[in-house]
Amino acid sequence: MKLVTWNVNGLRACLNKGFLDFFHSVDADVVCLQETKLQPHQIELELPGYELYWNSAEKKGYSGTAVFTRIKPLSVTCGIGIPEHDTEGRVITVEYEDFFLVCCYTPNAQNELARIDYRMKWEDDFRAYLMALDEKKPVVLCGDLNVAHEEIDLKNPKSNRGNAGFSDQERGKMTELLSSGFADSFRSLYPDKEGAYTWWSYRFNARKNNAGWRIDYFILSDRLLPRVEDQVIRSDVTGSDHCPVELILK
Repeated sequence: MKLVTWNVNGLRACLNKGFLDFFHSVDADVVCLQETKLQPHQIELELPGYELYWNSAEKKGYSGTAVFTRIKPLSVTCGIGIPEHDTEGRVITVEYEDFFLVCCYTPNAQNELARIDYRMKWEDDFRAYLMALDEKKPVVLCGDLNVAHEEIDLKNPKSNRGNAGFSDQERGKMTELLSSGFADSFRSLYPDKEGAYTWWSYRFNARKNNAGWRIDYFILSDRLLPRVEDQVIRSDVTGSDHCPVELILK
């Protein structure tokens, strides 16, 4: 089973930058998108064999998630059931026979950590949501989680310490999640791999120089780890400031 996650930074723009070429070539069972930046009626997208699910932000042209699946789900839920968090289209949960798949676009803490208090509330509520799902069946969480967990997960950790995405607070919340019965599948496979990034600034030739951050993840319930065959960061795929990430499950 192949799962893909990709922050497309605007799906309509990404469609003009090779999205469909990648989509058809990757031949995934499920593709999860973040930052779609649209309402479903604003796009004509036909993907034969796939069911398309959308969760759009109330604010136009902002945030948003989507899941395209050729495996028929048992159920699909938008949001986490908390009104404070459910206006920005950040979560879609798809229930399959043997696990829940959660597509997530985590709120950015913003410059000078302007939104850090909200981010901390989100982290606690979202972790509780995942743990409640995990009590029913295993969970696969994927998406742009807007945090580089360890120094190995970004090119310039010292100069970015305390910045959004690499603050002690955000990193601490990721540690809490990974201490709650979940695992970072990439680091489980490749604990010491350096230079493995999924996002690059558009400035300073960051992508050309591979001065990036790994902020797009597959986080799995611990008991799913034996099913992980591989995880591949597709840094060769452009079309967004993020690249797709593939997870292969046995």
